[in-house]
Amino acid sequence: MPAEKHPGAVTANANDEDSFRAAMADVAPLARKTIEPVSGPAPVTTAQLERREAALGLRKPKVDPNFLTLGEVPLLHPRDTLSWKKDGVQHEVFRKLRGGKYPIDGQLDLHRHTVKEARAALYAFMGRALERGWRTVLVSHGRGELGPTPARIKSYVAFWLGQVPEVIAFHSAAPQHGGTGSVYALLKKTPEARETTREHYGQKGDAAAAPPDAENVSDSGRR
Repeated sequence: MPAEKHPGAVTANANDEDSFRAAMADVAPLARKTIEPVSGPAPVTTAQLERREAALGLRKPKVDPNFLTLGEVPLLHPRDTLSWKKDGVQHEVFRKLRGGKYPIDGQLDLHRHTVKEARAALYAFMGRALERGWRTVLVSHGRGELGPTPARIKSYVAFWLGQVPEVIAFHSAAPQHGGTGSVYALLKKTPEARETTREHYGQKGDAAAAPPDAENVSDSGRR
């Protein structure tokens, strides 16, 4: 037979629970902390490594192979005629260049280029021309008449062509090739090209009897 429950026991338990709730009413629960995983040091970036090596004198400054100047150059008028040749370039050779009589082996358009962009483009173009043995090239620089500095790119191109050792003459182009907005440049023949020309004309070994468009120049006329 089950034991009888005393009525006072239920009341006592209820009172204990009420007292516990009242005592804990003002207690706030502890905030749960997020424990971050412990990680190692951040990886060193390339820029940080370069700065550290530069500070320690371990990194040599990079040498720009492009020798064309970025400094200020004499400014030309937009419609000035460009005309220059090295000492020793034959008159007939220069006359043909001025008249656009030589076949154009390669062309470069520098319209809408900044000075830095034009410098890089001309340097690469000249390297390609020399590798391929080109003799006559056309560089379209524009006149820059409406720009804030008129003829800016034209002025730089004129100066840069004088800095290229292999350029032996240049002249503003004929009207059909852009007039004073473009320039022909005549490049020095490579030794291989000279030998081929002499063999073609039956003059192998006879440097004095070169064909009419050959040149005999020195570096004394270069800027």
